[in-house]
Amino acid sequence: MADRRTALTDAVAQVAHEAGQMALARWRTDFDRWEKTPGSPVCEVDLDVDRMLRARLEGLLPDAGWLSEETVDSPERLVQPRVWVVDPIDGTRDYIRGREGWAVSIALVEHGHVTIGVLDAPARGERWTATAGRGAARNGIALAAGDRTDLVGARVPTDALPKRDRHLVMVHKPNSIALRMAMVAADEADLVATLRWGNEWDIAAAALIAQEAGAGVSDALGAPLRYNKPDPTAFGVMVAAPGIHRAAVDWLGDRARATIGR
Repeated sequence: MADRRTALTDAVAQVAHEAGQMALARWRTDFDRWEKTPGSPVCEVDLDVDRMLRARLEGLLPDAGWLSEETVDSPERLVQPRVWVVDPIDGTRDYIRGREGWAVSIALVEHGHVTIGVLDAPARGERWTATAGRGAARNGIALAAGDRTDLVGARVPTDALPKRDRHLVMVHKPNSIALRMAMVAADEADLVATLRWGNEWDIAAAALIAQEAGAGVSDALGAPLRYNKPDPTAFGVMVAAPGIHRAAVDWLGDRARATIGR
């Protein structure tokens, strides 16, 4: 089973790479773009890559369900034991602006848990992979989250820090939340946290990559993440070096509970 799953991860990584090259060929060119809702950009390349991914991934597992940011959701996925959870271009804002912080994100979810996670970030020359129980890698090099044990001084990919969070250290922030999470897996950041409702397709692949690298991964309240839910959202995400994950959940707990009215 492990060898078959590793082989499937390799096949998914190849599909992601081809999708990444497809998107890269049109990056920094002229293409249609618009807003699905205010503040939520999309472009024609998102849709083209989405169609390509669906055709290729369904060829790998014809019986798997489908959940993607750029496809109308269908309840049929809820009865499938395996589901592809996809964001054809995570970080569309950076893609549209000609910046490098975007990636193709593909996860395979089985019975609510991610078993394969792949990110392909061609503008950065990065190919990230993880298989449940088999570790995570970037460009074939094994990943390990950092050993920080003190929240003070933790590196956070962000554009700005509120005054009450000035005990943290800012590092470069790609627009893609998946790439920010992967930074923790690569020990290039210590903490990524959001305090808003987000979508499964944004985090599924990167959550497994971080988890397999040893990072602590949960929602904003510290609860485990599950996938392929009827409402495919989660309240926030908390990805941190294992030695500070609990402290980070506690530090943001009051803000998280206030946000959701608990």
